[in-house]
Amino acid sequence: MFTNVLSFAVLAGAAMASPCKPSATTSAPSYTTVPSPSSTAIAAGEPFGILALRSASPIHFAQVGAALSSVFLNLPAQNATCDDGTKPTTADYATFTLSEDGELYLYAASATPQQLFVDRSGMGQGKLGYTTGAQPIPRNGERTAFSLDESDDLSFNGAGFLACPDSIDGSWSVWVDAGVSNPAGNSNCLGFSARAVKIADAPNSCSYTQ
Repeated sequence: MFTNVLSFAVLAGAAMASPCKPSATTSAPSYTTVPSPSSTAIAAGEPFGILALRSASPIHFAQVGAALSSVFLNLPAQNATCDDGTKPTTADYATFTLSEDGELYLYAASATPQQLFVDRSGMGQGKLGYTTGAQPIPRNGERTAFSLDESDDLSFNGAGFLACPDSIDGSWSVWVDAGVSNPAGNSNCLGFSARAVKIADAPNSCSYTQ
């Protein structure tokens, strides 16, 4: 089940390995729901949540959510449709799985999962999104280069992530770093480490909005 308090004793030990490690004085924001971690090792196919690590910034410990075929930090409501009616459809984080082939999915136990893609072309500038069912990806979209390192930090073909403020409902839009510091006309974007945190049990199995 999910708890209201993330075990930062577990997370902090893993976060120390990150180049964006939290400072000793940083306090974590309170969340309505957060993934409860177990061990730090995440095997292929295991569900996990993602926390942003960017010390002394508004996005430090922000949770990664999904909605409208895009990815966000601190999205107040994803409005996802979840399998288990006892779970809130307003959960403010998304659940992911990573295949052995480097394909990243939004976790769904009872249906074909939605799949992440990246567009690093001049048009996409690092666009990170997901498709549903037979929906095609952009012409320059890529799927199969996601990986987790020894610290469980997620990357795409070796590249990290950016978050840009002033997106929907006050959230931050998430992009892959394609060498553009402020993609798609955004400003004040911040790089961050995307720390995967394995969910102990009963992960949210959901379909996210298109």
